[in-house]
Amino acid sequence: MVSLLFYLKKSKADSEGRAMIYLRITVDGKRSELSTGRKTYPHKWNAATSVVQGFSPDIRQLNIYLNKMRTEIYKHAERIKENDLPLTSESLRDAYLGKDQKHIMLLEIFQEHNDQVESLVGKDFAEGTAERYRTAKSHLAEYLRKELRKKDIPVKLVDHAFISGFEYYLKTKRKCSHNTAIKYVVNFKKIIRIAYANGWIPKDPFANWKVRLKNVEREFLTSEELQQLMNKPFMAERLEHVRDVFVFCCFTGLAYADVKKLTHDDFVTGIDGELWINTKRTKTKTKSNIPVLPTAMMILEKYEDSPFLMNGRVLPVLTNQKMNAYLKEIADLSGIKKHLTTHLARHTFATTVTLSNGVSIESVSKMLGHKSLRTTQHYAKILNRKVSEDMQLLKEKLRVKDKIHKSNQP
Repeated sequence: MVSLLFYLKKSKADSEGRAMIYLRITVDGKRSELSTGRKTYPHKWNAATSVVQGFSPDIRQLNIYLNKMRTEIYKHAERIKENDLPLTSESLRDAYLGKDQKHIMLLEIFQEHNDQVESLVGKDFAEGTAERYRTAKSHLAEYLRKELRKKDIPVKLVDHAFISGFEYYLKTKRKCSHNTAIKYVVNFKKIIRIAYANGWIPKDPFANWKVRLKNVEREFLTSEELQQLMNKPFMAERLEHVRDVFVFCCFTGLAYADVKKLTHDDFVTGIDGELWINTKRTKTKTKSNIPVLPTAMMILEKYEDSPFLMNGRVLPVLTNQKMNAYLKEIADLSGIKKHLTTHLARHTFATTVTLSNGVSIESVSKMLGHKSLRTTQHYAKILNRKVSEDMQLLKEKLRVKDKIHKSNQP
């Protein structure tokens, strides 16, 4: 409960007899006071209404000033409560006087970080990274607004319960999968680490937050499904373009961002005298060197003189959002039950097109532009059919050896 009372300190009257007007702030029975910096004659002061009596311009201005001061202090009280900060007579007085410590706000830090990432897209960050941070901030703002009824909070109020609450919100209200939710929380974690590094918070609330991503079975098209998709005729030109770009990625392993920026300058003659793609991955900045397989070559030749291409591009690539939307339509028309996305094409290259056909995992890793072989091994794990085929070959070799061994026995 906040109450304000203006009163005179007659003991501090000046030589003309004017006393200083003070304001007493009371919060939950505890008081603090401050000077208004204004004086008046005691006989003109109305203690009951806390106004100076009279109608002169000076008196009217003085009463307006006191009323404005009262309004400002109540506003400060509301701001303090909205931000879940301790409301005391001293904190309210200091807030009005501008003596309170500036509170570093969570979403403000997040936005400043995102602005920096945006400015470095194409240099230190990929557009996809910037987009993930924008989405993470949007989800966090929504969590604050819908669950905590706050527009923003001081970063120092973030604790383990807040982090767990945000993770739970992503999984329940936003319907994010476990891995997607964790990735957004990790984006948020970077903001908190920035605050900790700058000394804006005394400790890292993520110190005891431990979580692991779940292993997800990556979907890919089988050779039969891939052939089915390639043979499907489409009446709509847009669907044909999207299908062709998707198939091209299935036979090159290029991610969406990399096929979108692919130009004639990215093609070179390899050591075998054949055409190769030599490009740098947008995501990791690592080099990808990929021989152009016959199917990919046919698609390149198909669009060689296409009017849809600009700025040296070799394929008509739409936005990722439109590509994925049209791929869903293509899957339905082609009778494919899997959830087609631009990234599923990359999985298909790694599994069906290369590893399943005996290409070494080291070569696949190099073509995919992976920094670590461990990343490529995720694809190898799901190829049970390939494992079965390899084991059949081993069994056959062992049978032959066993026959030879028995035939050599006396």
